[in-house]
Amino acid sequence: MKILVVNGPNLNLLGRREPGIYGTATLADLEQRLTTLAKAGKWQIEFFQSNHEGALIDRLQTLDTAIAGIILNAGGLTHTSVSLRDAVAALSVPVVEVHLSNIFAREEFRQTSLLSSVCRGIISGLGFDGYEAAF
Repeated sequence: MKILVVNGPNLNLLGRREPGIYGTATLADLEQRLTTLAKAGKWQIEFFQSNHEGALIDRLQTLDTAIAGIILNAGGLTHTSVSLRDAVAALSVPVVEVHLSNIFAREEFRQTSLLSSVCRGIISGLGFDGYEAAF
């Protein structure tokens, strides 16, 4: 079985972007950590990151049958994208929404997720540990 980890806009800047909020570890560090976890459980893992809403939607619409679930951090699109929400709603596999920071303790515009209602659950504010919990 395979888990797909999808990261949205600006997550490629982890380690450089607002380290006081997101930390100093990089997206490559996160992927290595999750790869190690997957191998220990004899799972396969695939990673996809894009800064483009349409690319994220296209990836979700082309899932192979081996995908058992999705870990999704849509970044800023969490709060704005009805199209991404609709793509997630159309999926037949469980999706867990993950945020590195606690979006509910941040700016008001970040406190609303358009995705939460179509996801199996949401993990917010645990940093990289949130991805592990979603896994």
